Amino acid sequence: MTSNIVPSVELKNVTKRYDEIVAVKNVSLTIEQGEIFGLLGPNGSGKSTTLKMLLGLVQPEEGTVMVLGLDAKTDSVAIKRLVGYAPEAPRIYEFLTGIEFLDFIGDLYGMQTEEKRSRINEYLKALQMDGREGDMISSYSEGMKQKIALIAAFLHKPKLLILDEPLNALDPRSARIVKDFLQQVKLQGVTTIMSTHILEIAQALSDRIGIMYQGELLALGNMDELRRMAQLPGSGLEDIFLKLTGTGDIKAVVEELVK
Repeated sequence: MTSNIVPSVELKNVTKRYDEIVAVKNVSLTIEQGEIFGLLGPNGSGKSTTLKMLLGLVQPEEGTVMVLGLDAKTDSVAIKRLVGYAPEAPRIYEFLTGIEFLDFIGDLYGMQTEEKRSRINEYLKALQMDGREGDMISSYSEGMKQKIALIAAFLHKPKLLILDEPLNALDPRSARIVKDFLQQVKLQGVTTIMSTHILEIAQALSDRIGIMYQGELLALGNMDELRRMAQLPGSGLEDIFLKLTGTGDIKAVVEELVK
């Protein structure tokens, strides 16, 4: 019997260049519905470019990008309605108050007023932002701005979450709430793609992990598969990452620094 469930994300032979630089090179990747997928890699490895291609913000020169069964090249507006996106450095309208910004985001998604206000209030209270929603965003700390960006991504109950360093600047309580929230919406079939440099978080949350290096998808699998690939049984993600990316010469670097 053939399943009618389409993958949340399907990249086929995707390549993206910036002039002479190949940011993403012939990447193929399928992410299923309800999966928490960790996308890792050193700076400049192509992670952010890949995430932007999913949203139609960047177009590949080669290959196809399908998101929730829609073509990111021709259906980017429809995709944006179904996706919640929190970039690594969110650019929030700082001349608005927190509640004004979230009201604006809810209106963009066509949310009904009562439902919008109810969800906003729930998220503000959960992340301990209630009482500060009337303050100008320009007065917020980096952690508070991150909370507003995450609420904006979660607000319309998207089918796919794309989160670039989602726990940046969050206090431990808020970080825990976000992590537990992602596990709960996974049970509802929501897919999360998370890019982070905090490997412990990626290891703890992700069903599968993709490691990008120099624009290529270097490794893909769950922790057991990655351990076998790196020939590091019982090891953590940090050791696997350093070995697979060829950046594991840490001891020699430190010794050179302290001379």
